[in-house]
Amino acid sequence: MNSVLGRRTRILAATTATAGLLLVAGCSSDGKDGGGTAKGVPVVKTGKLTTCTHLPYPPFQSEIDGKVQGFDVSLIDLVAKDLGVKQTIVDTPFENFKTGAFLNSGQCDLAAAGMTITEERKKNVDFSDPYFDATQAVLVDKKSGVDSLADVKAKGKKLGAQAQTTGEEYAKKQGFDPVSFESSDAVINGLRTGQVQAVVIDYPVVQGWLKDKATADAFKVVDNLNTGEQYGFTVKKGNTKLVDALNKAIKDAKADGTYKKLYEKWIGPYDASAASASPSAS
Repeated sequence: MNSVLGRRTRILAATTATAGLLLVAGCSSDGKDGGGTAKGVPVVKTGKLTTCTHLPYPPFQSEIDGKVQGFDVSLIDLVAKDLGVKQTIVDTPFENFKTGAFLNSGQCDLAAAGMTITEERKKNVDFSDPYFDATQAVLVDKKSGVDSLADVKAKGKKLGAQAQTTGEEYAKKQGFDPVSFESSDAVINGLRTGQVQAVVIDYPVVQGWLKDKATADAFKVVDNLNTGEQYGFTVKKGNTKLVDALNKAIKDAKADGTYKKLYEKWIGPYDASAASASPSAS
């Protein structure tokens, strides 16, 4: 993870922005312009809703044709539209999402990174209502002879996971010492190059990978682990106005069919259970 923690923060143009990809050295989105409010909601940059994320993590957020796009991005665009501002995206190390560091420093208004709601994380940040039910998939090399997660251990194969994620935590709880990769791209590359023979990662990410024929020909899903995970967006502790705006946008999108449309665009066949997720505990 050292290479992740040491890399420079990038400011990225979201799908709603008119500019293309914008790279800015250093942590320039620090709210020093005084920020402001958007329909009563405080924002760190005037006229903008600034989102921290960690790239790439398709289908939730990744750079496509010079813009950051994905399911999370599209949902936060709805919030920005409600507030009458434009979304901008800051690429940051995933480690910071656990601590809420960039939210506390005023670099971002919220974090959207396919992040699982956990009691531990709630100590440092406030979550929106859940917007997605997630499972963990076990993807293996078809040549490995592995047919389950248990098989990985029984046959002495190497297991990989993305660092600092619930997938990695799950693997460790099952008695594995997984090889840690800094991003989802690094995870799949580790599988392709034979560094590992199996990986544990969020199932929607695997769905995206398997849309590529070469990947589907080489790898297969052998387990889909229902770990009871739900994703939420995060804000600085006590920022109830932004939490309310996030929850309203999620609720409205589910009610008017926008959520279903975005789900089918970015993730795949619509799973009604994703729309019926109950609000997270306060």
